[in-house]
Amino acid sequence: MLGHPFKTMILHFQEYGNGPPLVILHGLLGSLDNWHTLSKIFAGSFRVLAVDQRNHGRSPHSEVMTYDAMAEDLSHLLDQLHIPSAHVLGHSMGGKTAMQFALSYPNRVDKLIVVDIAPREYPRLHDEILDALVSVDLNEATSRQQVDGELSKRIPDFAVRQFLMKNLIRDSVGTFSWKANLEVLQRNYMEIAREITSPVPFPGPTLFVKGEQADYVLDSDVPMIEELFPNAHVVGVNSGHWIHAESPTVFADIVMSFLRAEPH
Repeated sequence: MLGHPFKTMILHFQEYGNGPPLVILHGLLGSLDNWHTLSKIFAGSFRVLAVDQRNHGRSPHSEVMTYDAMAEDLSHLLDQLHIPSAHVLGHSMGGKTAMQFALSYPNRVDKLIVVDIAPREYPRLHDEILDALVSVDLNEATSRQQVDGELSKRIPDFAVRQFLMKNLIRDSVGTFSWKANLEVLQRNYMEIAREITSPVPFPGPTLFVKGEQADYVLDSDVPMIEELFPNAHVVGVNSGHWIHAESPTVFADIVMSFLRAEPH
């Protein structure tokens, strides 16, 4: 994609194991740390590259937050590591990046795994969370417990707060900040929620894993999935949206079976 109007980011990543390369892309407000346990499991058979996407984790911040840009970031990372192609796995927002990457760079994706997200546009599901994070006055915070207490007024779910609190860091003088670029994520939310489209489908082997207790991937999404990914099949797991955290063993078995299967 020549002439793109954005600067490619040099992404932060962590590498595990040896074998065929497998890229893992986290979701919105996540980081590669969310995938540490599964990365170690997959590292028994693969060279795992767990990646922090732009504006997340320890990767650089940018005013641009589009799937074209994030796909280009991944292409640049593979170039940097001299990897011509890889298996690509993405969860939620990372699943949309993975879809965009496969559609933009089909020859660079060996097998595609999309976790609990469809190509369609989604409603604004995270406004309350983003508002809550931005509203915390970190300059006044003296402890992680104090920040958690502030968040609990608007986010009662402890597990959700635990996940969000992984974004909280403290510098050498004791000042707290968020790793995620919250203001840019808020401004670009509809871009993050948008539909993934392409005039040409991705022909490679594709697996969609959906959480049956969540409503991110519906039966009504299947025609769109099959149009863009004609070699896809959808597998359900008795889990919520965070399949890899809620059902890690089942999820790992499904992924490994798919990656080890011979192409038809």
